[in-house]
Amino acid sequence: MTPRPQEVWRTDPATLRDIVLDVPAMEARLTQCLELERVWILGLLDRTSEAITEGQRLLASSRDRLRPLLVLARAYQRQYSWHEAARLQEEALCLSGTSAREALVRRQIGHRLFDEARYREAAAEFEWARDLYRSLGQREHIVRACQQALDRSRELANREAIAFTTH
Repeated sequence: MTPRPQEVWRTDPATLRDIVLDVPAMEARLTQCLELERVWILGLLDRTSEAITEGQRLLASSRDRLRPLLVLARAYQRQYSWHEAARLQEEALCLSGTSAREALVRRQIGHRLFDEARYREAAAEFEWARDLYRSLGQREHIVRACQQALDRSRELANREAIAFTTH
């Protein structure tokens, strides 16, 4: 797979996981980005211990905890620490305060549930996020991304149901 110009990462449509396409370019971004993006990039580069350490430090010093909670939860999620990721996402949901912020949190929760192979629950969160984004009348690309994640979640949930009934 050859990345398009300027494309250093993308979301895999089958796994819904963010993957790095250009490691040197992503590593170069580490030296020139804000702390929040740095935690996210470290996680993408599979440097999850560093991402968690820096994410905890960022969270401790943040006034607005929502995005630091989510980026730290994503780092825990990448190392399969579901309980810790869920705890942080639930705190973020309580702090969301607006429909746009709630949509962001619900989308992240959907990704965690998908990674946990809890496809029906993931589909519900992606649908909720999609509807919230749609009601805001903006961010059409995010609405499409939520719809694609919803469709993929439903597809896998249906496969599981069929496999369960045939055994």
